[in-house]
Amino acid sequence: MATQSAQEGACDPPPRPEQPGKPGGYIAKLRELVKHEAEKNKSQWKTMGPAKVAVPSPNDFLQKRSKEPKIAPKKKERDSKKLLPPVPPRTYHPVIRIKKNFINKNAVAVIKGEPKKPRHFCVDTRQGDKYLLEPSGLFPKYIKKKNYGVIPKYVTRRNEEMKREAEEYQASVLEQLKMKAMKTLSEEERTNILKALKKNWEEINNAYQRLPILADTMYKRMHKEELELKLKQLEHDIAAIEKHKRVYIANV
Repeated sequence: MATQSAQEGACDPPPRPEQPGKPGGYIAKLRELVKHEAEKNKSQWKTMGPAKVAVPSPNDFLQKRSKEPKIAPKKKERDSKKLLPPVPPRTYHPVIRIKKNFINKNAVAVIKGEPKKPRHFCVDTRQGDKYLLEPSGLFPKYIKKKNYGVIPKYVTRRNEEMKREAEEYQASVLEQLKMKAMKTLSEEERTNILKALKKNWEEINNAYQRLPILADTMYKRMHKEELELKLKQLEHDIAAIEKHKRVYIANV
């Protein structure tokens, strides 16, 4: 047994070394007082209200109309002599205020006034959303103006200036045409010219008749052709003057 106990003692673990103790924590100075107060007021909520309650007196019962506001007592009426105003002086002019019947005045204004015109709206959705037409620019309000369709002053002034310029241009053109217009021969001048043409034709015809029959040289042939041309031109001019009674001559 001794051996067995020796073996068991050999198997036990060695004792742990003792650790040094920790230093003590903070201890409040009023710790004991707090404990005492906590034990004193413990389970205070178990009672129904404070221990002592003031009991109302039976004479202080709620009376009728006691909570309604009380009106201040009326002042004593003064004497009628004291309420009269003093006598006004001679220079006093009272202000006369004419009472106007505004009800009748407003009624007459409504009866004689024009009714309000309906405002124009435009509904653009199926839910009924609408907006005014006048500020949107879709309402033709300019055609209702007093000066709508009236020609502006600057347009009339410009038209008058253009018309005056056209008249001046037309007058200048007519004047130039008159200056360049053909002159009409009088009857006396026409007869004198016709006589002169016939006289020239007779002279040239006499010269033509005196030509030799045989034109064997170039000069004779040219002279004969020249006389024939002059005779033809004179005959043409004489026939034209005799045919037309009015003859015009251009101013060169």
